[in-house]
Amino acid sequence: MPDKKDHTLSEPSYLLSIDNGTQSVRALLFDTAGNLLAKGKVELDPYFSSQPGWAEQDPEYYWASLGEACRLLWQQADIDRSLIRGVAVTTQRGSVIHVDEQGTPLRPAILWLDQRRAEVRERIKGPWGWLFKLARAEEAVDHFRGQAKVNWVAQQQPEIAARTHKVLLLSGFLTHRLCGRFVDSTSSCVAYLPFDYKRLCWAAPRDWKWQALAVRREQLPELFKPGERLGSISAQASRHTGIPEGLPLIAAGADKACEVLGSGALDASTACLSYGTTATINTTRSRYLETIALIPPYPAALPDHFNTEVMIYRGFWMVSWFKREFGLREMQRAEALGVAPEALFDELVNAVPPGSMGLMLQPYWTPGIREPGLEAKGSIIGFGDVHTRAHLYRAILEGLAYALRQGKERIEKRAGTPIRRLRVSGGGSQSDAAMQLTADIFGLPAERPHLYETSGLGAAINCAVGLGLHADYAAAIAAMTRVGQVFEPEPAAQRTYEQLYTQVYQRMYRQLRPLYQRIRKITGYPA
Repeated sequence: MPDKKDHTLSEPSYLLSIDNGTQSVRALLFDTAGNLLAKGKVELDPYFSSQPGWAEQDPEYYWASLGEACRLLWQQADIDRSLIRGVAVTTQRGSVIHVDEQGTPLRPAILWLDQRRAEVRERIKGPWGWLFKLARAEEAVDHFRGQAKVNWVAQQQPEIAARTHKVLLLSGFLTHRLCGRFVDSTSSCVAYLPFDYKRLCWAAPRDWKWQALAVRREQLPELFKPGERLGSISAQASRHTGIPEGLPLIAAGADKACEVLGSGALDASTACLSYGTTATINTTRSRYLETIALIPPYPAALPDHFNTEVMIYRGFWMVSWFKREFGLREMQRAEALGVAPEALFDELVNAVPPGSMGLMLQPYWTPGIREPGLEAKGSIIGFGDVHTRAHLYRAILEGLAYALRQGKERIEKRAGTPIRRLRVSGGGSQSDAAMQLTADIFGLPAERPHLYETSGLGAAINCAVGLGLHADYAAAIAAMTRVGQVFEPEPAAQRTYEQLYTQVYQRMYRQLRPLYQRIRKITGYPA
């Protein structure tokens, strides 16, 4: 490949992003102005489950689907591939893959959705153990250890653990397939692994995480900052994907981090809401800040920065759940009309007044660690004989927005910085009804980015800055991101939501928590 210095001013420069999410893998071609020129998308079976609560996938399925997405892209993209300057990869977080010396998977990937738990057999020893006891953090540490899939594999499949050369996240697995090196981005390290979230590197040798997790330092990949070069596209990867051999592979970040970057949410006064399978609210900051004590901020796709994330674990999964359980009529009607089902579901929302006639939903379908706690469950209150499926659907969207507003207020309280702007991305952002009620509940304009593929765009921004196609991240964000449609709060709806949020929603968890604890004690669920 020619060096960037050889490019003439008349030549365009293209950037290739690979975005491997839970529901699909996409190959996305951008220009340096942030325009999406072509897209190859392959829908994924999210996971298979051989036991209740398990969520696994064959890593080779991801690699095959990536190749197919690229082939679909090339069918659309009538360009000279030599004008593609680099590639970046962004993926779902927390999906763990055990591989041998050649990078061949030794077992299926264990996905972030997986609910199995390892046994916690011993307490953390030494000063760390005393510190956790003093801070009353033992339950949170035990949760961390139980959730760590490397611990489950070590306990239940010791022969696999013994043969494991590297423990990779999906990002590291695909990176190895593309360039032949066991490397990954610091910004992709969101998982139950021994990562130091404050220093943005693997934990120091005496860190408690090495006691807590069944993995050794030499089993982990080398890490690079977003924008740094991970390697070059290998001949084998080029044959599989059609990506030119030798093209630079540039470090990006995990999908949520790249969404924040691709939404242009660079300053602390702008929050990025991600309406995806997991719903999140994030701000970007230059200093380490725990929004909830002992829960670290995650590495941002902006190098040496942090995302102060508050997460609603099931998020817009709840919308998919509603469609599956209650939305057959709209799904069938949409197919008959040849329209997107979302358009008909927006009709359901718009048929119901703000506040869903008193139906209130708390979206803790999966418990938290501290706020909400391990005992948390979802709840719906306020049912009456006037309520229909449409009210329930709107209550889901409102409940998610309430929970994210609560996250906003936690971030503001901890940081001392008011949030004045909202950027909303992810699949749920394509619903005008969801955007409007978000503006109404937050009392702030809700801005939809100019394109839907914000995580892929964030990876392209990392690629552009890393290759010197833009001078720095501020310049890249100015050139490659912009606001599309803006939804302003409606005063009457805002007044209704303000009262429901402050007088009802904010009290729900506190009032219901003793009942959740009693349910957990009686049933053993959640474990």
